[in-house]
Order: sequence, then structure tokens, then C-alpha cells
Amino acid sequence: MNHRRLAVIASLSFALIVGMSGMKQGHAQAPKTAYPNMAPLDQYLMADRNVEIALARSAAPDAISGDAKILVLGRHGYETAVEGKNGFVCVVERGWMSPADAPEFWNPRIRGPICFNPPAARSVLPATYKRTEMALTGRTKAEIIEGNRAAFEKGELPALEPGAMSYMMSKRAYLTDNGDHNLAHLMFYAPPLEGGAWGADLPKSPVMLVPQFKGAQPIDVFVVSVGRWSDGSAAPVM
Repeated sequence: MNHRRLAVIASLSFALIVGMSGMKQGHAQAPKTAYPNMAPLDQYLMADRNVEIALARSAAPDAISGDAKILVLGRHGYETAVEGKNGFVCVVERGWMSPADAPEFWNPRIRGPICFNPPAARSVLPATYKRTEMALTGRTKAEIIEGNRAAFEKGELPALEPGAMSYMMSKRAYLTDNGDHNLAHLMFYAPPLEGGAWGADLPKSPVMLVPQFKGAQPIDVFVVSVGRWSDGSAAPVM
């Protein structure tokens, strides 16, 4: 890894971003606040449905998200707010889509707009539904990860489809309490594979391997930062 300030992703279907600083010293910045348990549900919900729809759409360029299916989070799980036409599905994920050991798993500030392409909508998005269902019924972090794993092993969650990927290019995302809170990026889902085969996490490589589904499903998530937000304006890159 180089000496520039990095933001490392692990998510919303969603993704978790862990802001990293002080790389010259080799130390990552710790989260400013600990989140040992789930906060009251209202802190995870968005009061204005239209605002959540717009935030979900902002995950990808209009040419993609404009005809996508849009989901919003309700008290009992995700609900369809807008029917789509192109097979993409856009949603604002919450912190419980982070890896099991993520310190911000229960951070109620996290808003991770993400647009899944059709293969990911069919084979990755179901894990978002499952984890959200468990979170909203009061399961612990450990129970959510174990429930995800058990559901996959029982065939209640589908196997990963080839070509699954997603867009996380929203300028308005809040993915971590650290640093700039955000990073414009694409995510590619693949069967578990040695990260070196992708050139992931090597010096000056734009590819990161994120353990979002470790211990839950056999899915590796490769993240590639991009130099623009979904509206076309310039975005910081690693």
C-alpha cells in the first residue's frame, strides 16, 4: 500500500468503509465511536421516503439508476418503492452489511447507497434482505452472521451468479465515521480466490479485497475505486 490516505471498503451489498490514515506509520485510525449494540430502530430509518429513494438512485449514474428498482427500509424490512425496468436494484444499505468484525456494524449513521446489476440483484441482494430481517427482529451481530451462514448452507440463499457487481458512487453516502466518510467505487463479487490473482492490496494497485461475507457466504468482494461520483463530478481516488 502507498503513503496516500486510503479508504478501504468492506460492503452495502453494502459495503463497510474503514477510513485509514497515518499510513506512513503503518497505523489505521480507530473509529471515533464504539457501537457494541444495535441503536433504537428509528435511528436507522429515514423519515422522508423520497429522500431515501433519491439517495438510493445516487449510487449509480442516471443511465443505470433511472430505470432501476428502488427499495427503501421500513420497520419490517426493505420495501419496493419504485418498480424497475432494467434489472438493476438500488438500495441504501445499513451497517449490518459490514464484515462480522467491523467496529461500525451497528453504526446508525451509516448510509450505503448501492446499485446491484441483475446477476448481483438475484444472488447477492438476498443476503441484504436476510441480514436486515434478522437485525430488525433483534438478533445480535453473532446471530446475524451465523444466520446468514446457515441460510446459505440450507439453500435459502442463492449461489453467486457470474458477472455480479455493484455501483457505490454516491456523493452523499456515509460509510464510516473516519476520514471523509466516503469513497466512489465499484464492487465485483467472485468465488473465494487468493487476492493476489486479482493484484489486490498490492502497492499502487486500485483493487482491494474486502472480507464482507467472511464466515457467512463463500463470496469475495473486490473493490475498485473510481475517479468520479455518479453525477460525473471528480471524486478522490486512492
